[in-house]
Amino acid sequence: MRLPLNALSEKLFVATRIDGLGGRLLAMLGAKFLADRLGGRFGFTWRPVEEQFHLVAPVGKIFSAGFIERHWLGERIDEAEFDMLGRERFTSAILERRAESGRGWLCNDFQMLKRFREGWPKDWLPGDRMVERRAQAFATLGFSEPVRAALDAAAGCRLTRPMAALHLRSGDIVHGRFRSTLVFEDKVIPSTLARAIITRLKRKGLATLLVGQDRATLDYLKAETGALLTTDFGADAFADQTERAFFEMGLMARCPRIYAGTSVFATIAAVIGGVPVLRTGALFGRRRTGRLILEELREYEADYDPLEAAFGYQAAFLKLENRIGVKHAKSMLERALALDPRNDANVLKMAAICFRSKDFRAGEAVLKSAMMAQFEARPDLPLPIMKVLTGKMWRTHAMAADFAAFFDAARAGCPYAAACSAHILHAALGRAKSARAMIERALEAEPANGLFVKIRSGLRPG
Repeated sequence: MRLPLNALSEKLFVATRIDGLGGRLLAMLGAKFLADRLGGRFGFTWRPVEEQFHLVAPVGKIFSAGFIERHWLGERIDEAEFDMLGRERFTSAILERRAESGRGWLCNDFQMLKRFREGWPKDWLPGDRMVERRAQAFATLGFSEPVRAALDAAAGCRLTRPMAALHLRSGDIVHGRFRSTLVFEDKVIPSTLARAIITRLKRKGLATLLVGQDRATLDYLKAETGALLTTDFGADAFADQTERAFFEMGLMARCPRIYAGTSVFATIAAVIGGVPVLRTGALFGRRRTGRLILEELREYEADYDPLEAAFGYQAAFLKLENRIGVKHAKSMLERALALDPRNDANVLKMAAICFRSKDFRAGEAVLKSAMMAQFEARPDLPLPIMKVLTGKMWRTHAMAADFAAFFDAARAGCPYAAACSAHILHAALGRAKSARAMIERALEAEPANGLFVKIRSGLRPG
């Protein structure tokens, strides 16, 4: 096959993410930068989402007609026709050598631009201009007139004093289905830490702009601390949620620093403004963060929505988990479960604490109650609590540090811990033979247990 003079000129650099607005935009920035830099073609897919905590508008509400005509590939494409970028370092020469196969590359990895190498080796060091590259690409995106007007309105707001933005993402991670997992916990700064952050920023001479999803929590924090809200700058003028989201990102971009979890919404705001996103670790150490959350809850728990308070207890526990005694750890999880009794992550953490302290009976009772309630309500496998147990966070499992505690309990004769261990071995570690041996332990204790029988039938031969 004879390639054109520029081997990449007919190749597509494509963003196809289907998550939230921020995640899609961030992937598009990587794909657009590479296409422009390497002389290829940029494309993206986009399909709308309308869920309780996620609204992604149709493509025509966000981008201009001309931009859509040039770059939109439809709601989905056959991704098997594309290779994937981001897992390894790459250069233009490497891509040119691979250009004979496939239609191009999928550019959905947020770290992809960190792995793109060009120029002299001295430019390949960490901090290689990824922020600058994203900013360049953002300037080339063709937004619709309403979105552009929202960004312009934010840029025109008069800020009378130095401010830091504090992004209090909540949504489905605090109030929805993901609150029962630990996979996305690091995306959120707990609202129960906000008062301490605002106080610290005041000492630094900075006002705080609060941006978040739970209006009641934001109003409460404003009344208690004097922090500013986006409504103080005209956010309520945007009845459309998409336009309001861009206005709020644009307003955050006006602040010289943004404090946030790993939420991509804040990352896009940082790209727009060319400002840093800082984690709470820039203000407080891990142990101090946990203790500040607990102090807030001790004094003001009743002021918060129960799920906001429960998330605070969970966050404090995760910060302090390896630094506190069993009694203190249990008390935090007990309070979290009292506020949010169906939170599977806290159930599993409670069981793990009991198992580590050799209180196998208590841990087994916690597991049995949750697992049988789920199995009796809907006898499908894996149970929701089992999915949480083996949920992945980046390249590891969110509860990997707890696996050994479940194995110990299984060996100590706890059949429900053995059932969980079988699932860990099968689904997380790929050890089918060990998984079958583990579920046999559970069946030896309870041969007629329908849950255990069904788990065994679902294991692949070892």
